[in-house]
Amino acid sequence: MAYILSLDQGTTSSRAILFDHAGAIVSVAQQEFQQIYPKPGWVEHDPTEILTSQMSCAVQALVRAGVEARDVAALGITNQRETVIVWERATGKPIYNAIVWQDRRGASHCERLVAEGAEPMVRARTGLVLDPYFSATKIAWILDNVAGARAQAEAGKLAIGTVDTWLIWHLTSGGSSSPVHVTDQTNASRTLLYNIVEGRWDEDLLKLFNIPASMLPEVRWSSEKIAEVNTSLGLGGIPIAGIAGDQQAALFGQLCFSPGEAKNTYGTGCFLLQNIGTSFLQSKNRLITTLAASANRQLEYALEGSIFIGGAVVQWLRDNLKLINSSAEIELLAASVPDTDGVVFVPAFVGLGAPHWDPHASGLIIGLRRSTQPGHIARAALESIAFQVADALEAMQQDSAAGAGANLPSLRVDGGAAVNDLMMQFQADVLGVPVIRPQVTETTALGAAYLAGLATGFWSDPGELRTQRQNDVRFEPKLAHDEVALRRSRWKEAVERSRRWNA
Repeated sequence: MAYILSLDQGTTSSRAILFDHAGAIVSVAQQEFQQIYPKPGWVEHDPTEILTSQMSCAVQALVRAGVEARDVAALGITNQRETVIVWERATGKPIYNAIVWQDRRGASHCERLVAEGAEPMVRARTGLVLDPYFSATKIAWILDNVAGARAQAEAGKLAIGTVDTWLIWHLTSGGSSSPVHVTDQTNASRTLLYNIVEGRWDEDLLKLFNIPASMLPEVRWSSEKIAEVNTSLGLGGIPIAGIAGDQQAALFGQLCFSPGEAKNTYGTGCFLLQNIGTSFLQSKNRLITTLAASANRQLEYALEGSIFIGGAVVQWLRDNLKLINSSAEIELLAASVPDTDGVVFVPAFVGLGAPHWDPHASGLIIGLRRSTQPGHIARAALESIAFQVADALEAMQQDSAAGAGANLPSLRVDGGAAVNDLMMQFQADVLGVPVIRPQVTETTALGAAYLAGLATGFWSDPGELRTQRQNDVRFEPKLAHDEVALRRSRWKEAVERSRRWNA
């Protein structure tokens, strides 16, 4: 069997990528799906559309490569994290739309718990802050607002999971045995319900959010043979052997196995992760501590700076302002001007993530003049992504005094927007360190493939993966220090204005 299949279920699209033994991409299939916005600050997906789009992509990827299920050694799954789905155990049907990680409807719930003094306990056990970004308040909202949901849950009739759990349930629902209800350590660590110090669902946290334990999936290691696909979709018999939330999968795909190694992924959001080893450390700078995907079946940790709007700002320019027809056009439009002409763009469409954690911040474009052109706004949008990464990295470096890591000699990058040379150069400029882009930028899917392949013997050990690394592209800082300082000062002032807007 010569291939590994990765299911990469993202926020705006589902993809499937087939990899060979060298870690090279053999075929890709991708399908976008609907984004649902019932109210300001609310973001939902249709769970059935998530499932059908992902299964369709999996079959298409095999067909395009002329590969059959018997040629695939294992299946790895990576997914948008924190997004939750609740469904009936008897039918497998969802009782409500998936509530997406970007959704802010739980803000008041979090604020109440903070006011009650719950956050220190939550942070000490989960490594997370009390923010509606994470899953628990989304689950609580469904139980409290969908007719009959809480009674069904307390009767043991409902199951819950992040997107990986939802997919695996349906991939294993075709046989005579019960569907498999599992998640992995990395996805569990994003729920506000999982004790990452002890590696278990936490009874006190479940009580805090009033969520029945019977709803929860079993937690497994990220690299472990779970079950075989038994649905009649052309995937039957493939072992499911790798699971990781998208950012932990990307950290693994970038081969950041050692403490101090870090990567940034440019997707819908933007996520900076640094491996900090096997000891839990609580950030002093409003970063979060999360579980990293481990091939060694032990608890390993990472510091994370989570940015809510990364590549989504490009989609906003495309879909809302109609400045471009496709996301790929953004680099050309931004390059049509030499700089932003003083325009600063803070894309706080759903609040601000790390290190601010302000759910009430609003998007802001400032510095407009008569001379402002679409290119200036496009360039400011790209720069906003780089500035947010710089803010998170600055906080991460401040945590280094507590042993979390060190000033980075370089930053590894991946994700869709990492192919944008203009933005990668500005990222290097604003950070003042080289930015390194691997030849295969699909490291999220590659990480899931690695985890599945290691669990099934397709690859012998992580050391073998390092020997496969291809030539990387390196971006060296070029912008003068004074110019960088001026631009960051303007950015920080604009961020504070965006935070005061709805205060």
